[in-house]
Amino acid sequence: MVADRLNALEEENERLRARLKELTEEVGRNDSLFRKTQERELELLRAGSLAQLLDRLIHGLRQSYQLDAVTLVLHDPQHDIRHLLSGDGLLLEELEGVCFVDALATAAPQTASLERPWLGPFRVADHELLLPGIAGVGSIALIPLPRQEQLDGVLVFFSADPQRFTRDLASDFLAHLGMVSAICIENAVNRARLVRSGLTDFLTGFHNRRYLHARLREELARAQRARQPVACLMIDIDHFKRINDRYGHLAGDAVLREVAQRIDAQMRVSDTGARFGGDEFAIVLPQGGVGDGERVAARVLDAVRVQPVPIGGQATEAVTLSIGVASAAPDQGTRDYKATADRLIAEADAALYRAKTAGRNRIVASKNVVR
Repeated sequence: MVADRLNALEEENERLRARLKELTEEVGRNDSLFRKTQERELELLRAGSLAQLLDRLIHGLRQSYQLDAVTLVLHDPQHDIRHLLSGDGLLLEELEGVCFVDALATAAPQTASLERPWLGPFRVADHELLLPGIAGVGSIALIPLPRQEQLDGVLVFFSADPQRFTRDLASDFLAHLGMVSAICIENAVNRARLVRSGLTDFLTGFHNRRYLHARLREELARAQRARQPVACLMIDIDHFKRINDRYGHLAGDAVLREVAQRIDAQMRVSDTGARFGGDEFAIVLPQGGVGDGERVAARVLDAVRVQPVPIGGQATEAVTLSIGVASAAPDQGTRDYKATADRLIAEADAALYRAKTAGRNRIVASKNVVR
C-alpha cells in the first residue's frame, strides 16, 4: 500500500518536473522573443531613411524571426510615399516585398477592417496578393499598422510551418510591433517630406525654386568678384498638358522624373538644376556665358528627344523641349543680387517664350547680357 502511494507520488513528481521544465522553456522562449522584439524595434527606430526602414521591416524581420517571407502592404492613396522614394532615385520595383495600394481591401478583403493581428492558415485564394509567389501550405500573421484610428498598412509574416501562426497563440507582441512599425513609417515619411519641402522638389528630386534663387544670388556675387559671367537656362516640356490629358497625371509625373534625370545627366559638375514649377526646369551655369549655356542646352535637348519616354506598361511618348538661354555679368557696383537674379531669370524666360512661339523643340539665346 505504502509502495503504491510512493510510486504514485513519484509519478506525480515526474509530471510536475516535466511541466516545470516545459514552463521554464516557454519562459525562456518568451524572454528570448521579447529581447529579440526589443532589438528589432530599436533597429527600426534607428533607420536613417525611409528606404532603409522598409528594408529593415522586410529583410530584417524575416532574418530575425526566421520567417520564410515578409511583405508590407502600405496604404498610399495619394502616392505620397511612392513619390518620396522615387525622388530619392529608388526604383519601386527594386523594393522587394513592399506593395503600395490605393485601398487596402484590394490586397485582401480582411485587411480593410483589421484591428488586431490575425493568425491562421495561409490560403492562396485569400492571400495571394499579400504574398505573391507563395503557393505551398503554411501559416501567416497579418499585423495591422494603426495610426490615429486608421489603418496605414499591414505587415505580413509567412512561415512554411502550418503550426507557426495559429489562432490560439498570443499576439500581444505582434500588435506592439505593428504599432511601433506604424510610428516608424510615419516618422520616416514626415522626415523625408520635411527635407524635400525645404530645398528639394518633392517629385523629381531636383532642387526647388527657392534653392535656385538662393544659389543664383551666390553665383552672381562670386561672378562679380571673379569678373566672370553666369548663364541661366529655362526649360519647358513641349505639350506637357497633352501627356497629362491622354495618359493621366501619374504618367505625367513619370515623364517629369525621366526628363529631370536626363537633364541631370547632361549638366556639368558645377551646374545647379532645379524644377522651377509645373513642367518647367532651370539650370544655373557658374562661370558660363551664353555660348556655354547653348552647348549645355543642346546636350539636354538631344538627350530628351533622342529616345521616347516610357509611360507605364508598353507605352512611350516622344518628348521635346523648348529652352531659353541668357547670361549675366554684374557690374562692380552691383549689390542687389536678388534684383539681378530676377532680371536674369526673366531674360532667360523671355528667350524660352520666343523658342515656344517659333515652333518649340529648339533653343533660343538672348543677346542681352544682364548687368
